[in-house]
Amino acid sequence: MTLEEKAGAILERIRQERPLVHHITNTVVANITANITLAFGAAPVMADAPEEVEEMVAQAQALVLNTGTPSRAGWEAMLRAGRAANRRGIPVVLDPVGVGATRFRQELAHELVTELKFAVIRGNAAEMGTLAGEAVRPRGVDSRLEEGARAEDAAWRAKIARTVADRFQTVAAVTGRWDFVASGRRLARVENGHPLLTAITGSGCMATAVIGAWVAAAEDAFVAAAGALMAYGVAAELAAERASGPGTFQAHLFDAAYRLTPAQLVQRARLTLV
Repeated sequence: MTLEEKAGAILERIRQERPLVHHITNTVVANITANITLAFGAAPVMADAPEEVEEMVAQAQALVLNTGTPSRAGWEAMLRAGRAANRRGIPVVLDPVGVGATRFRQELAHELVTELKFAVIRGNAAEMGTLAGEAVRPRGVDSRLEEGARAEDAAWRAKIARTVADRFQTVAAVTGRWDFVASGRRLARVENGHPLLTAITGSGCMATAVIGAWVAAAEDAFVAAAGALMAYGVAAELAAERASGPGTFQAHLFDAAYRLTPAQLVQRARLTLV
């Protein structure tokens, strides 16, 4: 089977098995990340109280940690849930939102990547560049870098993906105009997507949520991450065909994800194994 066909098979498995994905996420995107998880066929639970996360994650097939609106309580919840997931062999996905923006975010991300084992780490160029040790200066928590940074350089993005994958022994996904997914010697470039994704809040966080659904139903995290980004990108392309602007695009994105078939995914996927 090709990677595209494997991705389609994972989508079918998600729809059949409805895996539970536990999200500890940020307050800006909780609703839309739950909805995109549901649209693709998985079941989200958004539990972030430190007192219950270990019990909740024990029922899940994947855990997604998102640092977009960090707090001390959230920090504790992420560590507790992540350790419990690691003990049980439940895959954990990290979205280090705005990791380079403040010292608090840097300290949180450092402890997470030091203490926990991640199946996938997904971020934009600025975030993943920070994790890779590159000198990048993000503007807030979005993907734009200060003038002179090489955020749109495809070779640089591929290098960042490989560096993060090697440093943390994980699958690394650097998303943007093109997405790069790296694991060991494997590197994939995904070209699906649409510019309207940059016009809505939380598009990257939704990508991470979709990866969470895919790793919950797959044995190979590299195939899961690449497949999830293909599926999300194809859904965005289909949504853009019907949308008149960012507001209608978001609604159509959920519809397109809900209606996406494995055959459509395979047919429309634009993937290159580098």
